This record gives sequence, C-alpha cells and structure tokens, in this order.
Amino acid sequence: MPSAVTQIPAASPAEAEAHFAAEFTFETDCWDVHDALAKGADFVLLDVRSPALFERGHVPGAINLPHGKIIASRMAQWPARTLFVTYCAGPHCNGAARGALRLARLGLPVKIMAGGITGWIDEGFALEAGPAQATA
Repeated sequence: MPSAVTQIPAASPAEAEAHFAAEFTFETDCWDVHDALAKGADFVLLDVRSPALFERGHVPGAINLPHGKIIASRMAQWPARTLFVTYCAGPHCNGAARGALRLARLGLPVKIMAGGITGWIDEGFALEAGPAQATA
C-alpha cells in the first residue's frame, strides 16, 4: 500500500523543472538578500510590518513601508523598473504577499524574501533596531 507521499505520483521532471524555476521569479531567500546587501543591493528591500515592529528589529538597509501604505504616489520616488523585495514577520505572516500584490497591481517588479524576519534570524543574521526612515 503506497504512503501518502507516493500515493499521488510526482510531476514529470520537465514539469518539476518548470515549476521550481518559476518559484525563483516570485521569491528570493534571506541568504541571497544578505549577500546582495553586503555587495550593494540592486533592489529596494521593504519591511511591510508596522512601524512599531520595524523599530524593535528589522533587516539592516530595509525601508519600513507597511503594505497598506503601498500606493502609486509613494512608489513614484523610485525609477519605474526598480525591483522591490518585501518581507514580513515570517512564514506565519502574509504581509509580504499583501505588499507584493499591491506592488504588482501598480505594475512594479516584486519578489518576496522567503522566511521574513524569522528566516533572517534562523540564518544567524543580525537585526537592526531603530525608527523607520521617512519616505516620501
């Protein structure tokens, strides 16, 4: 009798390749964000949590922009093809997806940082405390 794992057959290798390759167009991970920030990021990192949570600890270099405040007039301060990477508290939080959806609806390129703050801490990376920097 097959297990719950094998009861439904795996996708073909070609289907699996297409699926997993597509995932990288939607998300990145904490390690790659950390490495890019250290080298001079070519994207804007948005912490979409509340200012209070941001102040308690955030990824160094991130801009605090709660997902509900992502609007066209606010985003106009960046060039049109700027890539935005959103993150929130972690896998238990959908704020990063909410922010990414708002950005996509504005026609802006976007990815999610998988794992959020939880993933960042799990990788052993330090957080920075302090108030959000003002954005236009």
